[in-house]
Amino acid sequence: MELLSLKNELAANTYPGRGIVIGKSADGKCAVTAYFIMGRSENSRNRVFVEDGEGIRTQAFDPSKLTDPSLIIYAPVRVLGNKTIVTNGDQTDTVYELMDRQQTFEQALRTREFEPDAPNYTPRISGIMHMENGGFNYAMSILKSSDGNPESCTRYTFAYENPLAGEGRFIHTYKNDGNPLPSFEGEPKRVKIEGDIDSFTQMLWENLNEKNKVSLFVRYIETETGRYETRIVNKNV
Repeated sequence: MELLSLKNELAANTYPGRGIVIGKSADGKCAVTAYFIMGRSENSRNRVFVEDGEGIRTQAFDPSKLTDPSLIIYAPVRVLGNKTIVTNGDQTDTVYELMDRQQTFEQALRTREFEPDAPNYTPRISGIMHMENGGFNYAMSILKSSDGNPESCTRYTFAYENPLAGEGRFIHTYKNDGNPLPSFEGEPKRVKIEGDIDSFTQMLWENLNEKNKVSLFVRYIETETGRYETRIVNKNV
């Protein structure tokens, strides 16, 4: 699979929706993850990321304008021991709770399916990073309707062991803008992970569509120590 420029992938797509990036920093010292949200409606755009313990959650920027919290207010990131969970919905809690009961990432997600937001049937995308013995591995998942048919849910899990320095994978909810929105297709894209946390964060934010971007989360985790740095960028400030 071709190693793509994450900058170009973002700049060329006006509406990838919500996206997860997981990989390893160029110096090989850190596990890297990023999560972003975009929005086309006033309700979707009326959000910010805020820290919540070791994770984050979304909240309404202007509570008086919040019309339907069901699919937009959730905890995208939670930490369970040496595992960091990143998802685009309340399946973060499902993964956290069931893995805490010794179920696997894949088993936990078998209890969920795509979002009930006809006609888009937005895929649920999820990632998990597992730190162990100075290294890490990760997995990504997408639960989607069968070409827009809600009668069938298709489930894909991709696992990556011993990720290479300077490389990662990128999955997003929508292939591009449209009506209805077309779901992401194929394996998560193989992308370059470049720079330190600040330059990486800046690159992501600058290349997300200015009109549609809402919030961005980036975390660099030292694989040897587990120490991490986090950056949050909100369009609403």
